[in-house]
Amino acid sequence: MYFPDGNWTQKRPGEAGVDDALLKEAIAYATDPAHAGSPPELAAHLLAQNGGRKYDDGATLGPTRSHGPVTGVVLRHGYRIAEWGEPERADMTFSISKSFLSTVCGLAWDKGLIGDLDDRVGDHVNDGGYDSLHNGQITWDHSLRQVSEWEGTLWEKHHSAGNPDDELRTPQTPGTHYEYNDVRVNRFALSLLRVYKQPLPEILKAEVMDPIGASGTWQWHGYDNSWVDVDGKQIQSVSGGGHWGGGMWISALDLARFGYLSLNRGVWEGRRILSEDWIKMATTPTSLRPTYGFMNWFLNTGQELMPSAPEAHFFHGGAGANRVWVAPELDLVVVLRWVSADYFDGFVKRVLAAVS
Repeated sequence: MYFPDGNWTQKRPGEAGVDDALLKEAIAYATDPAHAGSPPELAAHLLAQNGGRKYDDGATLGPTRSHGPVTGVVLRHGYRIAEWGEPERADMTFSISKSFLSTVCGLAWDKGLIGDLDDRVGDHVNDGGYDSLHNGQITWDHSLRQVSEWEGTLWEKHHSAGNPDDELRTPQTPGTHYEYNDVRVNRFALSLLRVYKQPLPEILKAEVMDPIGASGTWQWHGYDNSWVDVDGKQIQSVSGGGHWGGGMWISALDLARFGYLSLNRGVWEGRRILSEDWIKMATTPTSLRPTYGFMNWFLNTGQELMPSAPEAHFFHGGAGANRVWVAPELDLVVVLRWVSADYFDGFVKRVLAAVS
């Protein structure tokens, strides 16, 4: 198998068993201005999106930056066979940040820093966040699957600020309700920081990004107010998305490497980075939301998220839209950025026509 180093070999689509003309049609579909996703000026976009909510003050807490053009990368058998836009530009990637967060959790689990994922987080983290009877029930698995129902305020955002439905409700028993909620994800990030006692970006760089040959351009941001004391040192807790700014800023080429690691189930050129057991759990459907594995492994259960693709396909996803699509049986990884999620399956359909 081929794994890219610093000199990433490029091949023509035909050399990798892909129809060049049909792939160009797929790229033309993606770059059609009518299919554009989030506007480039993300600071103004986030302010408009969050400012009108009932339970969010709309305040942006972390850095933002305008994004580049519609961008993509296609890998076949690990080789770069197509790319467009600005694949080397490190842009905000929104909730794909969560996939890096769950990866750091996987490293902790593989090392034994976290025991059984059904263990209560409060048994490992003693900072007051899990002291209540309700929050004390939350497990690591609950957090990874967005069913934690954590109750409280973190970084000046009440948990209701992260509710996509913009409704104030009484949290249900942990493990009984799915809700995609960035406040709770950020609480999970802080909990991992408490376990490691060192910045999560340092862990990710040393144990994942450097071994897979990622560039030095990616950055993982927290918020202006997310600094905490850890054994006498001030460390910034990172965010699990760009909802209020921050999160992972990364290039499409580095996302493609991460997707290729996912395709190869945690192995990179013979080196085991994440255990097979962790990958199996990450790709196991959440009972309350079968299209969700561990954050943010989106599964194609019932072909719901990608009707044009087989069930075995999955993607790491974030707003914008940002997608790292993995097609295991085709040995294919595709990164697509800044195309509306409404048109993602149309793009998938056209790429599969080129490969099949």
